[in-house]
Amino acid sequence: MPLTEHTAVVRRLTVSTKGAPAGEAGRGEPVTATAAAVSAVLRAFGRSPEDLPARTAVFVGAARTAAGLGAEHEGFPVHTASSPGRALRRAHRELLAKNVDLALVAGFGEPRAEAVTVHAVRRAAEAVADGDRVLGVLDVSKEAPGTSDTSDTSDTSDTSDTFDDFDDTPVVRPLRHGGRSTDPGGVRLLLWSGRDEADEARVRGELRPMVDRLFPEAFPVLPTAVPCGQEPGPVRAAVVTTADRAAPAVDGAKAAVTGRPRPVALLFPGQGSQHTAMAAGLYGREPVFTAAMDAVLDLFGEDGEDVRADWLADGATRTPKIGIDDVRRAQPLLFAVDYALGRTVLGWGVRPTAFLGHSAGELVAAVFTGVVSLPDAVGMMRERVRYAVEIPPGGMLAVGSSEEELRPYLRGDVAIAAVNAGRQTMLAGSRAPLDEVGAALRADGHTVVAVPATSPFHCPAMAPASEAVERAYRGVRLRPPALPLYSGYTGGPLSPEDALRPDFWARQLTDTVYFRPALDELLAADDMLLIEAGPRQTLTAFARRHQAVRLKASAVVPMLPARPGGPGEDRRSVLTAAARLWEEGHGLDLDAVSRLWNWSADAPPAPETPAPGTPVAEASAPDGRFGGRRPLTAV
Repeated sequence: MPLTEHTAVVRRLTVSTKGAPAGEAGRGEPVTATAAAVSAVLRAFGRSPEDLPARTAVFVGAARTAAGLGAEHEGFPVHTASSPGRALRRAHRELLAKNVDLALVAGFGEPRAEAVTVHAVRRAAEAVADGDRVLGVLDVSKEAPGTSDTSDTSDTSDTSDTFDDFDDTPVVRPLRHGGRSTDPGGVRLLLWSGRDEADEARVRGELRPMVDRLFPEAFPVLPTAVPCGQEPGPVRAAVVTTADRAAPAVDGAKAAVTGRPRPVALLFPGQGSQHTAMAAGLYGREPVFTAAMDAVLDLFGEDGEDVRADWLADGATRTPKIGIDDVRRAQPLLFAVDYALGRTVLGWGVRPTAFLGHSAGELVAAVFTGVVSLPDAVGMMRERVRYAVEIPPGGMLAVGSSEEELRPYLRGDVAIAAVNAGRQTMLAGSRAPLDEVGAALRADGHTVVAVPATSPFHCPAMAPASEAVERAYRGVRLRPPALPLYSGYTGGPLSPEDALRPDFWARQLTDTVYFRPALDELLAADDMLLIEAGPRQTLTAFARRHQAVRLKASAVVPMLPARPGGPGEDRRSVLTAAARLWEEGHGLDLDAVSRLWNWSADAPPAPETPAPGTPVAEASAPDGRFGGRRPLTAV
C-alpha cells in the first residue's frame, strides 16, 4: 500500500488524571471530555494554537462528554465520538479526504480509565517528507463488531462509510516504506577526512587498496565515510564513482581544507527549466524525495495521477498525454520536483539559512519559510494552472541583452518577464506580438532563444488569470516568513506585509521577476553556498555570472544535470551536490545520504517489529483534572 493511503502517528502522549474526583477516574470510570481538556490537547506537544496548521482538528473519543464542549474550540473544529477507536478512525478518514492536515486525537479512558492518550496524526507521505519521527501508521483495516456511532456531533462526514464505526482502537504498525536494495554497478559516494593533510593522505592510502580489491557486490555496503565512528576532520575529500572506477577516483580526488562552512541557500527554478523525466531517476530510489513527490502529487487530487503518469512515461511503452512544456504539466511538476529536492537536502541534516525562488519557485520557497503550508501551496498552484490555461497561448523568449536595451522593442502585451543577470533578460507575450518582437531583435543582431512555455507568464496577457487567483487566494492562511525569503518580485527580502497579501502572490502571474536584484541582496548579506534544487541548472548559470561567485566568495552547486541524461545521471548529480556540501565542511546525515544507493521503493521492507510503546507522563493538575497548566512532555 503506498504511503499516500496511510496516516502516520508522529507524536503520542499519555497523561494520568489520578487526582480526579470520585465518580470519574476515582471510581474507575473514564474521565469526562471537557472544553478545558480540548485546550490542553491543543497544547499537548509544546506548540501554541497559533503555530498549528490552519487545518488542524481535534478528535475526541470519550464515553462522557461535557455539555459545554461544542463543535469548535479556540477556532479549531472538534469532532466527538463515543470511543478512542472511533475517534482515530474518523481522524484517519478526514486526513485522507484532505479535510484536515493535522489531527490531534484524544482518547479518554485509553489505555485505562484514569488515562488520556493524545495522538498527533498526519498523512504519512507528508510526514516522511518533512522528516517527522514516525512512530507508526494507523491500521484501520481490522473489522470488529459494532454499530454506527450516533454520538458523533459533527455533520461533516458521510456516515454511510462505516469503516470507522468500530470501537476497537486501530493498531499502530511500523512504517514500511521500501527497503534495502543495492546495485553493484551503480554510483555511490565515498567520503573521507583527516585531522590534517598528512592524516588525510593516510586515510586515503588505507581506503585505496580496499576499493581496488573489493568485489563489486560489496562496494555499495562500504561505509559512507571513513574513518568510521569519529567526527570528520577538517581536511576532506569525496568521490562519486562506480566500483570499477573507484580506485583511480580515490587517487585523483582533491582534498579541501574546511574552515567555517558558508551558509546554505536553496534556489528553486521556475517555468522554462522543466524537461521530460526531470529528476525521475530519484523517484523510487531516494525515500525522502519519493515521499515528497507522492505527497505533492496526492494533494493535486485526480490530476496528480495523470501528472505522475506523464512524468514517468518512458516514451516506448507509454507516451505522455500532455507535453512537459504545457502549463498543466510544467508548473505542477516543477513545484513537486523543487519541493522534493529541497526536502532531500533537509533530510541530509543540512539547514539552509535563506531561500530564493524564480517565478513558480517562489511558492516553493514560501513553503520552506513557513509562509504557507504545503497543502495550501499546492492549492494555490492548482488555481494558478486552472486559470492560466484559459489565457490564449503565448510564449517566452530569453534574450542576451539588458532590460534597458529591450524596452524600445516592446509592443502589444509583450513585456519584460524576468531580469536574470546583467545581460540575461526574458520577454513574454501573446504569440503574434512576441513573434514580431523576436524577429525584430534577431534582425538587429540580438541573441534570442525560445523558452519552453506555452503560456505568457509575467506579462499583461495573464491579468485575467491573476485577478481570478487573487479571489481564490483570499481564503489561504498566510504567515510572515520564519526564515529569510528573497523575493524575485521585490528584488530583496520578502517583508511580512507582502507575505500576507493575497494580491502579492496573485500578481506573480503578471509581474516581472527580478531574480538578479534578489540574488544581489542575498549575496550581499553573506558569502553563501547556493544549492539549486531543481532541473536544468538555469539558476546555476545565472549565479555563476555574479561577481561574488566569480570571485569565489560564494559558490553555486546544482542538484540535477544541465540536460536530460537518464536515471543514473540524476543520482550522480545529486550525490555530487552532497559531496560539495561535505567538502565545504557541512555535517551530513550519512545514513540518509547512503539511501540513494542502498534503498529502493520496490525492495521488501525489513521484518516487522512491534511498534514503540507509549511512555506515560504523570500530569495531574492541581485540581486533579486533565487540562491544568502543568506542561505535558511529548514523545
